[in-house]
Amino acid sequence: MTSPQSQSYLIVGAGVFGVSTAYELIRKYPHASVTIVDRDAWDADTRVAASWDWNKVVRADYDDIIYCKLALEAQDIFENDPLYQPFFHKTGIFWICRSDYASAVVDNYKKLGRKAELSAVPVSEARKLYGGLFEDADYTGGVQDVLVNKTSGWANAGDALRAVTKRSIELGVKYVVADIDSLQFEEGGRCTGVKTTRGNSLTASHVVLCTGAFTAKLLEQAAQASGKPDISAGDRIIAGGIATGMTTLDEKSYERFAKMPVGVQGYNVATGPFIGSLPPTRDRELKWWGQKIFKNTQNILGRQISAPPNEPDYAQWKVSGPLKQDIAHANNVFYGKNGANWKMEKHRICWDAFTSSSDFIISPHAAAQGLYVATCGSFHGYKFFPVLGKYITQMLEGTLEPELQAKWGWDAKRPAAETNPDFPRFEMNDLLDSKARL
Repeated sequence: MTSPQSQSYLIVGAGVFGVSTAYELIRKYPHASVTIVDRDAWDADTRVAASWDWNKVVRADYDDIIYCKLALEAQDIFENDPLYQPFFHKTGIFWICRSDYASAVVDNYKKLGRKAELSAVPVSEARKLYGGLFEDADYTGGVQDVLVNKTSGWANAGDALRAVTKRSIELGVKYVVADIDSLQFEEGGRCTGVKTTRGNSLTASHVVLCTGAFTAKLLEQAAQASGKPDISAGDRIIAGGIATGMTTLDEKSYERFAKMPVGVQGYNVATGPFIGSLPPTRDRELKWWGQKIFKNTQNILGRQISAPPNEPDYAQWKVSGPLKQDIAHANNVFYGKNGANWKMEKHRICWDAFTSSSDFIISPHAAAQGLYVATCGSFHGYKFFPVLGKYITQMLEGTLEPELQAKWGWDAKRPAAETNPDFPRFEMNDLLDSKARL
């Protein structure tokens, strides 16, 4: 059997799944050939990767005990590893729960033997916390408790991604900037690499797709180019987008909100996904994400597939009026009159890949040897950045524990999308400005 030290790894996509994998592989197997290929330079000012962003939530507040455990492992690294620590801010989280989510999270911490400043707080008490920052929040719709966890927080997302990528390159990872057109296969069906839009080939013994929202489109192109229909993702992977928005606080507002926690409005399946608000950055920019998660269904080689817009930057800065209204709604349900006069200065669309259960896919591709899939962050993958590579490497080695194989498998049994409040339920075309839809 060939030693991992002499293997070659081609990682397609330089978001947290791809970079974490490259970093883990090059540290574990320093003599292996590890290459990342991405459409954007690692130090570009803007990227299409979901993990490129101003800031992202870092928390272990999961009612699913598996993700709770993995997120605690990741958060310990964010808090203590010198590579990640500068980017982590332990501001706490304030989660308005319209279910028994708070008590489930508290129970998971207890089951895992984890001590934290964590509690399920009644609304009457929660309104008074943090100097009353959330006194005018929306507590209607069957709110049961507010989850307050002072050990959660957020990270400077793009800065951390750049730092880990830079360190990986210093250790020997090669980084190639190129657009990928399709996959390459040998006669026996094994995947041997990728073909770029310029006609160049990149090859390796292991091809790992960490391609986020581009995955379903790439696999469809590969399926048709190779004549191998089973390469297609089918309905396993759906590209979804969401709007984010930011305001720059004035000095007086910043003084009040500077030490605020991450804010979350939790909802149920009938209402839709939870809405979030992140504390202000060092530039006094406070951020929200909206509630409308949408597909962008288009004709890809004769099939209807959701994929980001066909523009080099996914048209991420072209945010429609209805999506800007979605951010205004998020502002209102968190801050009410406190945020009534805030001007939204930045808007952006973020794209990611989803499964119907919001579980990752970290698995060998069932239809081709040498091809592996590690994606589907479902807008919650960033917080696992420090440990994703560990588990993806275990998958590549065949040592991933059975429980995770079953949860993240290519052919894992997953529930109907209708049962998942966070699954894309709108079409981007229906959320455009009226003239753009014509």
